[in-house]
Amino acid sequence: MVIVAGLCWSVAFIVIALAYQLELYGDGAMFSYAVAVQDIWAFHWHNISGRTTVYLLTLLPAEALATITGNPWAGIVAYGFLFYVAPLAGLAATYAADRSSGRLIFLYACGSTALLCPLIFGFPTEMWFAHALFWPALALSHYARSTILGAALVFATWVLLAFTHEGAFVLLIAVLGTLALRGLRSMPFLRGIAILLVIAVLAAASKILFPPDEYYAGAFRRAALHFFDPAIFRVEIIVELLAAISVYAALLGLISIWFPKRACILALPILVAVFCVYWLRFDHSVHANSRYYMRTALVIAIPLLGVMATFAVMTREGLVAKPLAKIQHALSSPRRACALASILIAVTLIHVVETAKFVTAWSRYREAIATLAMSQDSDPALGDPRFVSSKRGPPDLAPLEWFSTIPYLSAILANFRPNRLVIDPAGNYFWLSCATATHNMERQLVVPFYTRELVRTYSCQNR
Repeated sequence: MVIVAGLCWSVAFIVIALAYQLELYGDGAMFSYAVAVQDIWAFHWHNISGRTTVYLLTLLPAEALATITGNPWAGIVAYGFLFYVAPLAGLAATYAADRSSGRLIFLYACGSTALLCPLIFGFPTEMWFAHALFWPALALSHYARSTILGAALVFATWVLLAFTHEGAFVLLIAVLGTLALRGLRSMPFLRGIAILLVIAVLAAASKILFPPDEYYAGAFRRAALHFFDPAIFRVEIIVELLAAISVYAALLGLISIWFPKRACILALPILVAVFCVYWLRFDHSVHANSRYYMRTALVIAIPLLGVMATFAVMTREGLVAKPLAKIQHALSSPRRACALASILIAVTLIHVVETAKFVTAWSRYREAIATLAMSQDSDPALGDPRFVSSKRGPPDLAPLEWFSTIPYLSAILANFRPNRLVIDPAGNYFWLSCATATHNMERQLVVPFYTRELVRTYSCQNR
């Protein structure tokens, strides 16, 4: 069940993302526009050199395709595909690298994909790639041979993981911690120490060679201070997941009084019925822009699952102490396995429903922004008669707004020929400097000059 769930979600991510143009959601709108005008590094990526892996594996190839074909949409679709294929590619690499008995690391990777990735699916956070690379990195770290080639594979995987996101260093330290269980003098652990030291030097060098612009330095500092803010988890999706586990546990305990052998099976349909009533009668939420903040949950949960996977592997290999082996054995008893399977089904159902709600609302939001971009409505108070306020859209779609990228989204959805640039009047974060936007406007590109001039006007008013 776990493997099937992980693989099905990995394929569904690609199909759903491309069908609903999720590469345009949130920050993806600005990234997609940068691909279309072939200026990704100058637009933003020079500010985040610590996330170069995502740039090299998705945006750079997409930009090259847009340049070669002369078709901005070809580059945008390529970016979407390369970004959302990462979980499937990560599982394939984990399967190939995993030499544990029963490929337990691959099993946990599938479980992690099914349980965690839907939380952030749709928002182009670089933690999406960190998750995909963590599991092959874990498998290779434990099972790569003690040869030059083996060390090179581990080093390459760790470097790619380290340069996905600053939070990936937490994941690397977790991998190193699992290697310590094999012995502080073991070859895998010593190899991991050496590689992590080299990566730390490379990360520091990247920050020195490619420092962020002054405008972004302060923004990154503020973002880092709030990365682990507990308020991030005060969202409906977390409440739903915790409620599902709590209600199921209560039902399981209650039904076990009368039907101890069938309790885990009988509790599940009751739980599903309760949630169906909630969704149909009481729920009006959309897990949309909160998907970005769930990247913090991944930084916390991925290492925990990695440690669990390592203990499971070492239990089979006879390398863990007896108390730990007893815990692993207790979790694998038939009744507990049935309960865990039921929870997996319940969590998967929640993810399916929340994903369906999200893409439905996102489709409506795209249509609303496209309509505004092609309309003759105008709000000159925003700084130009060619600008229109995003607040003219339906109020119930507010959870879909990502104010800093709405102008780029409106340009793309109007097929790069908007009558109006859609602006959020409450926006206080601006991606492009006047100099960068001006330089891009002056180039010879397929994207119309008029559109790039609109973006320049918007940028120069604010930066």
